[in-house]
Amino acid sequence: MNRVTLGDVAVERREKFKGDKSCYPTVGLEHLTPEKITLTAWDESGENTFTKFFHKDDILFGRRRAYLKKAVLAPFDGICSGDITVITAKPNYILPEFLSFVIQNDSFFDFAVGKSAGSLSPRVKWEYLKKYEFNLPSLEEQISISKILWSVNDTIEAYKKLTALTDELVKAKFIEMFENKNYPYRTLDELSEKWLKGQPFKKDDINNNGETPCIHYGELFTKYGAIIDDVISRTNNIPIRISMKGDILFPASDVTPSGLARCSALMVDNVVLGGDIIILRLKQENCPEFISKAICCQKKQLLSRVTGALVRHISAKALKSVIIPVPSLNVQKQFADFARQSDKAKLELERAITVAKAMMKRIIAEKLG
Repeated sequence: MNRVTLGDVAVERREKFKGDKSCYPTVGLEHLTPEKITLTAWDESGENTFTKFFHKDDILFGRRRAYLKKAVLAPFDGICSGDITVITAKPNYILPEFLSFVIQNDSFFDFAVGKSAGSLSPRVKWEYLKKYEFNLPSLEEQISISKILWSVNDTIEAYKKLTALTDELVKAKFIEMFENKNYPYRTLDELSEKWLKGQPFKKDDINNNGETPCIHYGELFTKYGAIIDDVISRTNNIPIRISMKGDILFPASDVTPSGLARCSALMVDNVVLGGDIIILRLKQENCPEFISKAICCQKKQLLSRVTGALVRHISAKALKSVIIPVPSLNVQKQFADFARQSDKAKLELERAITVAKAMMKRIIAEKLG
């Protein structure tokens, strides 16, 4: 097994396209999903300023904000954004399907982030990326390793589809039970006892041995769904403002609008909540699990209230006018029970995804060194 640099086995493709762009799919940064190696979205209108051409089996690496971990194996020829670095495997050195995992791994992304320049929108150049070092197995080993990794990846994608279907089932049940059923609609402000903001703390303040449970706003995206029964993280920060069981939590900022079209019902008392968390404290006559699910079913309303360009924001003032159907407390609890059962199934799928991802990362780390 040889120790090589990325530049030893791959090159940057700098091919420009000047013809009719409507003949080819176009790919922007928004089409690349963090930590997803397969491309599932693109544009076919040709209405853009992109000129960078890529070929099937090239690697498309998002060089802007490398910490977002965007890199895919191209399934076709096409045109892409200038903020995407097109990387081509050198024949007889490395297989494209193996190279894709070299690029889509934590070690490479950490390297890329360390070489990025710029404050608001850091970018990394190929002249730095090509210096990334890793162990290169033989071509035979690459074939074997790639088959295993792609098999694990396919399993992860299948689990993700089932997870999405579980969400759709809950949404369909919500529509069946509450839309056009003459239930009264209320604004979130009408349901609120008060609106609060969390207390600022950093990720570095999270301590496994801390005395107080805590939720950093970023964990609302990565660790929790619409209902939070157990809090994972802890801190030794002195509590200034702590949660009450039944608080509804909204992330106040994210890099994508869709990240703000969500909320979580916190079913635990005395949790320190991060500074970029909006807290809706409900009046007692409502079921928090139902309210949370009902809000999550209003993506269009939430998205229409998102502001900002590079970093997106949503405010308590904007959230106050979101409206949801509000049936009797008994009916709210019936739906909440159904949603909880669905969440249990979803949680099992998410655990399986976590295990599969850990397996994939372990294999990559062992083989690349």
